[in-house]
Amino acid sequence: MILNGANIRRIVLNDQNGERATQSNARERILEAATALFSQKGYASSSVREIVELAGVTKPVLYYYFKNKEGLFRAILEWAVQLQEDVLHSVMEKPGTMLERIIHLSQQAYQRVMENKNLLKMIHMLVFGPPQGVPSYDFNAYHRRMIGTIQSIYMEGLANGEVINADPEEIAMLFLSLIDFCFHWDHVHPELSDSRRAERLLTLAYNGIKAG
Repeated sequence: MILNGANIRRIVLNDQNGERATQSNARERILEAATALFSQKGYASSSVREIVELAGVTKPVLYYYFKNKEGLFRAILEWAVQLQEDVLHSVMEKPGTMLERIIHLSQQAYQRVMENKNLLKMIHMLVFGPPQGVPSYDFNAYHRRMIGTIQSIYMEGLANGEVINADPEEIAMLFLSLIDFCFHWDHVHPELSDSRRAERLLTLAYNGIKAG
């Protein structure tokens, strides 16, 4: 397990006297600690003992908030859903062209990913890793919500005469694949990170479907 000092200090909060932080933020600390461990070791290999030690709480505190490890697992995924819904709501409320709104979606999603890297890594590990011991969950729902939002933005652009008529699902897959690629590229190659890369690629794609 690789956890650097900065991560531990962020998760396990201490007061000025070296005492453990009060229980008022215990739930958040447990969520962050579990996410960090699940992202590095996987769900099945992460024990409740390790989670509470990293969060700086006792097992009864974890059981009080989440009942058990599976309850904690599902709470993390509900947190991920809420982060995504906040982004999608922001995009649907934003006026502008299809391109402006898709870029806004990419920027907002990128910001959430950068703020919650362990969360994204955990979900990817669960989706692509071995299923042993992982509670059942519809991980495809994340992509379906993204696809549905991009489809809606495209259909509004089509109604306004902004873009050509094409298969809405394929259009959504095109733009989502570019956004996902940029996330993955920056994660695998942080030394080549470029926050404007997605905007450039999305603009190229948009120009391909822009109405003459």
